[in-house]
Order: sequence, then structure tokens, then C-alpha cells
Amino acid sequence: MKYDILPVIMAGGSGTRLWPLSRALYPKQFLVLQDDNQSLFQQAHLRLQALGADDITVLKPCVVGNEEHRFLVLDQLRELKGEPSSLLLEPAGRNTAPAVTLAALQATADGSDPILVVTPADQTVTNPQAYTAALQSAIRAAANGDIVILGITPDKPETGFGYIRTSGADAQGVRNVAAFVEKPNLETAKAYLADGGYFWNSGMFVMKASRWLAALAHFRPDIAEATTKSFEVRSTDAQFVRPGKEEFKAVPSESVDYAVMEQCPAQPNSGFVVRMVPLDAGWSDLGAWDAVWQVSPHDAQGNAAHGDVLMQDSKDTLVHATSRLVAAVGLDNVVVVETPDAVLVADRSKSQDVKKIVAKLEGASRTEGTLHRRVHRPWGWYDSIDMGPRFQVKRIMVKPKASLSLQMHHHRAEHWIVVSGTAEVTVGDKVVLLSENQSTYIPLGTVHRLINPGAIPLEIIEVQSGSYLGEDDIVRFQDNYGRSA
Repeated sequence: MKYDILPVIMAGGSGTRLWPLSRALYPKQFLVLQDDNQSLFQQAHLRLQALGADDITVLKPCVVGNEEHRFLVLDQLRELKGEPSSLLLEPAGRNTAPAVTLAALQATADGSDPILVVTPADQTVTNPQAYTAALQSAIRAAANGDIVILGITPDKPETGFGYIRTSGADAQGVRNVAAFVEKPNLETAKAYLADGGYFWNSGMFVMKASRWLAALAHFRPDIAEATTKSFEVRSTDAQFVRPGKEEFKAVPSESVDYAVMEQCPAQPNSGFVVRMVPLDAGWSDLGAWDAVWQVSPHDAQGNAAHGDVLMQDSKDTLVHATSRLVAAVGLDNVVVVETPDAVLVADRSKSQDVKKIVAKLEGASRTEGTLHRRVHRPWGWYDSIDMGPRFQVKRIMVKPKASLSLQMHHHRAEHWIVVSGTAEVTVGDKVVLLSENQSTYIPLGTVHRLINPGAIPLEIIEVQSGSYLGEDDIVRFQDNYGRSA
């Protein structure tokens, strides 16, 4: 028997505990945290694509994410020569149950009923072969209508995860789920570890799309009905699928676990069964900098370093440098994370509390919790390299064949100097081609546009001058990416 599987990658979330590397508009799932030069999202995609077998056909993935991240998803898939079957853009955060429901509705919209393999985009494993074997077992077990989850084999008494209590296993090692257990205290976690029948809840699960929809309709018909209403009024633009905005805001916010998973063993006569496949593959959800340290290569003193780092007389310390040399002397159990506009120094045991710093940034209306200095756009990126009263200097990269919007500014003028590549520049009613070392001037209030007509990236230096230099001083007249402001 052959099974069609639809990978469903849950790519929402802000990853506040990995600040300052993770920001709201460039969260942790899109970061490269290890030396393989692949983001966590890309790693998730590649792991899922590797699930194919003689009896398993892997379809193009369905990605569920935020409107603000849609071009990051496409860019990172294109780097791997991949593309999604659809990119479901949630109008608002409503937790995981509605998100999975959108994926199931999309999967069955054409009459198909694939097996959904659902995984968060921000996890990592060190043993991909074990991951593949476990997921393939789960796929085959889900073909008969069961909901199958992946339970992480615990290697320590962990108080930060929910647990799955199991009982018995079949010949293939698939275990019966007796109950889901909340995060325990340390003594209880030690007892769970000694028992051997408890597993960490990974947030990964496998089931037929129709089975999920039936289970949700049984346990939480309010979520099922409201999400379906939103999906029925969806708009579609190429691979982008946008559920109805107001309808989706009316969907109750609930997790997959509370909505369905925990209900199945609690109501054994419901007809819905949850089973579990153990996963022992060096899994981590990278929930904080301490978890990044744990999965990173260490030196003889237990230190982990990324980037241009020098360490002396330090132990059990993580230093992550992105833009300059960082030197650490005499540190013990510390995290240091450097970015061009922010530096974090924290006790490694307190790394979960980094999210409190992000909350303070938001409370003070500071941008460092949302944006990096280098800001990614669908056409490329810009880096604000200097600014002062009435001026700002940006380094701008435009991808080959990409274009900024046709726009104007009420409060600033701009000078553009081409550093490399070729620029097609519209200024008012004139269009000119500029090459390396050539420049142009855009007066305040003049309609203008920048296009890269070439086959290599275009880089320019932009010097802005004026009374107001905010990004909201943009009036767009025409845009290739559906942006109106």
C-alpha cells in the first residue's frame, strides 16, 4: 500500500527567548544557529523531504505562517530548490489547533486525503536517520485512522516539557497513549525518568487530514466551524492562501494538545485513538540559549563558540558573534550573543528570562525587539549603517531581476551611489541605467523606483536627508509584492 504524505511546517512564532538574534520580523525558525549554514526551517523541510520510501510519496510542503514572514519562507525554500504546495497566512495568532485545521482544509480542498506530517519549524535533531525511521513508522501507523504523535525519549529529568504517559507497545514499537501530563516539578520528573513509560511531548504528530477534521469536529466543534468559515472565504494569490481576516479573528485560540490530543485518552469511547512512536534522535526545541549551548560542539572546557570568538579561562559558556570579534575572559556558565545593534549577556541558567527583556523593549516602543539593523525585504535587504539628525545612510542589496516599489517620500530626499551591479532608476519621468561608481539624486516629493535588471545582486549606498526619515514615509503607487504602505 502506498501513502501520500503532506508535510505541514508550522512556521509561526517569534522566538523571544533567543533574542537578540531572534526578532519578531526575523524569528528563530529562520536563523542559522549551527555551522551547516541551514536555518531551522530549512532543516525541518529537508528532514521531511527525506521521508520518502517505496510505500511513501512526499508531496510539496504546506507551510503555515505569518504574513510578515511569507517572503522569508519562499526565499529559504528556493535556496534549497524547493517550493511549497501552499503557504497559509494566518491573519492573527490563534495557537496550533486552528493552524493545523487550515492545513487539513487546504489538503482536502481538492478531494484528496493525504496523511499530514505536522512539525514545528524551530526544532533540531542530531540523528536524522533515527528521525526518518521514527516518522516512517508513524506514517504507517496513522494510515489506519489513528492519530500518532512523536514522543521524545527523555535523557534527564526535564521540568520544562509536558510528558506523555504510555502503556504497552505493538510489534513495531508503537505505544498506546494513556494520558498527557503537564510540566512536572523536579522530583516528579525524576520519577518519570525512572519509570521508563513517560516521554517528552515533541509537538510533532501524524494523521490523515480527514481524521483530524473529524476529531476536531467531535471535541471542539466551535473551533472547527469558525476555522472552516474563515477558510471558505479565503483569497488565493499564487502560493499564498489568506483565510478571511475577520472570520479568523473569531476562531477560539487553542493548542492541538488541549483541543484534541488530551481528549482522546480521556474519552476512550470517542472512537479517536492516539498512539505514540518513540523518537531518540538528539532532539531539541532550542527554546532558549541554554538549549543552543547544549546542542553545540564544545571545547575541552565546555565552551561553545560561533563566529569570530576568542575565549580565555572560561567554561560552560556560549558566545555567539555575528558582526565583530568578541573576546570572553573568566566566564563561567554565561551566554554572550552579539549583533550589530544589541548585545545580550546572561547567566546560562537564566536564559529563559530573555523574553522579559523583549517585553521591556516592547513596553518602551523600541524597535530592537522587532527588527534587526539589517532588514529583509522581498526584493533584498537594507542595512542602516549610520544615522544622525536629519540624515541616514543605508547599504541596500537588490536581488537580480527584483524591483522596489514605485514610490515617493514627503519628508526626505535621497542620494543613490552604485557600489556593484547595474541599477535601472526611475526619477520622475526619466529612466536611466547606472553602473558601478555612478550616482543619482531623488528630490523630496519625486516619484522614483529602483530595479536590478542584471543577473548579479545590485548593491547601492543610499544617503537620506530630511526632516523625517521613518520607514512609514513611503507612498507606494505600484508594487510587485502586494504592499500598500
